[in-house]
Amino acid sequence: MKNLNVKDRALTRKEMKTEVQKLQKAGKRVVFTNGCFDLLHLGHISLFKKAKSLGDVLIVAINSDKSLSCLKGPKRPLVGERDRARLLFSLKSVDYVVVFGEQTPKKLLRELRPDVLVKGGDYKLSEIIGSEYVRRVYRFPLVKGKSTTNLINLIVERYGSKKN
Repeated sequence: MKNLNVKDRALTRKEMKTEVQKLQKAGKRVVFTNGCFDLLHLGHISLFKKAKSLGDVLIVAINSDKSLSCLKGPKRPLVGERDRARLLFSLKSVDYVVVFGEQTPKKLLRELRPDVLVKGGDYKLSEIIGSEYVRRVYRFPLVKGKSTTNLINLIVERYGSKKN
């Protein structure tokens, strides 16, 4: 269900809200997940595939560079928001990408009102922000050993003191 008019670019919030309303009016089940997705890895891919299986359309909301930096520290992001969005668009399971600048997706979820919200299993149901704006919330277990933090630590361990 890729929207060819917006291929390789994130929709604005307003565009995304209009698109969600159109999709839901057409009877489509809209699934939403969010995160930084700074270094794309197998855990993310697994989450996206599972999320997409819960509906017709998958929206991935990513933190803006500024928001990500506030959450993860001044050395992040490693990959800018435009490139992160383009990487996500290359995945078969991802239909739409939207960037949000707040620390949490609560305001975006309130605006979009998707049908389903998906998060990783590291979140308790009571900790999932914006759950009051969706019909269903699903959590999927993390893929053991697959995380951005693990990747960063591995890179530093292997290459931290080398110039190349």
